[in-house]
Amino acid sequence: MDTPATLDPVRINFSRYEKVAIGILGFLQFTVILDFMIISPLGAIVMPSLHISPQQFGLAVSSYAFSAGVSGFLAAGFADRFDRKRLLLFFYFGFMLGTLLCALATTYPLLLLARIVTGLFGGVIGSVVLAIATDLFPLAMRGRVMGVISTAFAASQVLGLPAGLYLTSKWDWHAPFFAIIAIGVPAGILIMIFMRPVVGHLGLKQEHSPMRHLINTITEPRYRLAFLLVMLMPTGGYMLMPFGTAYMVNNVGLAFTVLPMIYLVTGLSTIFVGPLVGKASDSFGKFRVFCFGSLVTLTMVPLWTNIGHVPLAAVIAINVVLFAGIFSRIIPAQALISAIPETSKRGAFNSISASLQQFAGGASAAIAGLVIVERSDGSLAHFDWLGYLVMAIALGTVALMYRVHKQVPEAAPR
Repeated sequence: MDTPATLDPVRINFSRYEKVAIGILGFLQFTVILDFMIISPLGAIVMPSLHISPQQFGLAVSSYAFSAGVSGFLAAGFADRFDRKRLLLFFYFGFMLGTLLCALATTYPLLLLARIVTGLFGGVIGSVVLAIATDLFPLAMRGRVMGVISTAFAASQVLGLPAGLYLTSKWDWHAPFFAIIAIGVPAGILIMIFMRPVVGHLGLKQEHSPMRHLINTITEPRYRLAFLLVMLMPTGGYMLMPFGTAYMVNNVGLAFTVLPMIYLVTGLSTIFVGPLVGKASDSFGKFRVFCFGSLVTLTMVPLWTNIGHVPLAAVIAINVVLFAGIFSRIIPAQALISAIPETSKRGAFNSISASLQQFAGGASAAIAGLVIVERSDGSLAHFDWLGYLVMAIALGTVALMYRVHKQVPEAAPR
């Protein structure tokens, strides 16, 4: 568990360096999330370009997750034995290499291999970022920190996805990956120059063997509930997002050229929602905000998966509210779960959590590929089935999050 100092609710203002650190971590997350997300909206182009089926495309999406899950477990034993800044740089530049392979892929097997390499490195980055954020900030401030870092997802929609779709329409689907490299390398340089070493955990007592460190973290009874939650939380996104563009084009009847507008407006709204949700989590209680987000999500998912032919404005409105609900779940959940592991095991805990999350997400994407059936006219059948499954899982996470909420000595809402 967090130490009493970490739980101190008195300090509420960020120092100048902390603001810089949050900005660097957020920008880093932007490049990583963009690389992961960009493959999904390109589905409507990649599938006919490489002559592959929805099942094969689902495997291309999930291969990143599966390889990320493997690397997370392999890295967990060593995650608390190094300066977290150096660990972050190592995996980030490996991630850039994988992105370059994606940019150069010309066949389905090469794309599959490139996504595996990217996942091997990229899957660990998020866990290191969370460990750094947890080391630097007390629980009373983490809602706002997670809110800002999570806006990387929104920024990737506002700036990345529309630009990626534009570059794809202008050249081909390889262009967005070259663009990610162009902005990703400077992000790594920013970390090297401006971020201080994160070594506070190195002075704490640890197991002599990395394998023992890994095993003790996996088998710690207090972590089981959190591990289960991080597996269930991403299933909705992994199930619905890979086929989102194909669904909007072939089922809803929208033109591919309007998709950037949808992602742009949704992302802009989320940029504002993320920090507000983070602040609300610190002010009103993280579990309360999580419940609110779950209610919004449970309302919007069946509407989205049964939308039919509606105007563009309706699609945008539904997307905006749906993503507001999703972020109102993710941000407080991350903040609460971050308080579970003690300082000496944060790196391992986050690496294992990321691995379990990626495995669960990969399985979800693969299952979605099996459920979805492409009709002769290109439309997708059984998309609504995925929505009902996502709703059932979301209900289960509310019950589990209540138990986590009872474990965490969160300061009383102000």
